Amino acid sequence: MNLAAIFYARVSTTEQTLDHQVKQARDAGFHIDEVISDHGVSGVKHRLIERPEGRRLYDKLRHGDELIIRWVDRLGRDYNDVTDAIRHFIRMGVTVRTVISNMTFDGVTNDPVQMAVRDAMVAFLAATAQAQAEATKTAQRAGIDAAMNDERKYPGRKPSFDRQATIEVRNLFNKGLGTSAVANEVGLSRQAVLRIRDDPKGVEQALQRWGM
Repeated sequence: MNLAAIFYARVSTTEQTLDHQVKQARDAGFHIDEVISDHGVSGVKHRLIERPEGRRLYDKLRHGDELIIRWVDRLGRDYNDVTDAIRHFIRMGVTVRTVISNMTFDGVTNDPVQMAVRDAMVAFLAATAQAQAEATKTAQRAGIDAAMNDERKYPGRKPSFDRQATIEVRNLFNKGLGTSAVANEVGLSRQAVLRIRDDPKGVEQALQRWGM
């Protein structure tokens, strides 16, 4: 039987990319036979077995296979989910390896002390993943609350146009020019001129926040 080395990735945001995670693993010397990935999935809200591709791991992995992950947080951000998943794979005879720190978790040893150390490390990393997720959520909530309480301090992205430009854009639209023609005439993007045309209230609020 040919044993497989499967790389699993969870890509939860637009800033993260699958290619980067795979390249990082290969650059670190990991051999990868197959890549399985979930995109746009939260590690907090969705257990590994509940994700479309994460669920495939439970069906696909066999005794002797190797599961490679960038870090344990790719499996999840919940303590119980991460520990249950890793211990399940170990019981199956699957070796779990992390790209970061090159850690290995397997069921090779039968020594109770070594097993206890392994399980304690799995538990510690899972707890850390959950703690980091909770800290991030708290920081995001604090930022949102601060922005809501002080819009002058957090005015959002500065508009690419000023008040004079909004007047010109509206005049050109009133003359019957199309979106592209208006954009070329005033030197703005199509998205900007459409925003000026379709969201006058929001545009006015943005100009006021920035004192424009």
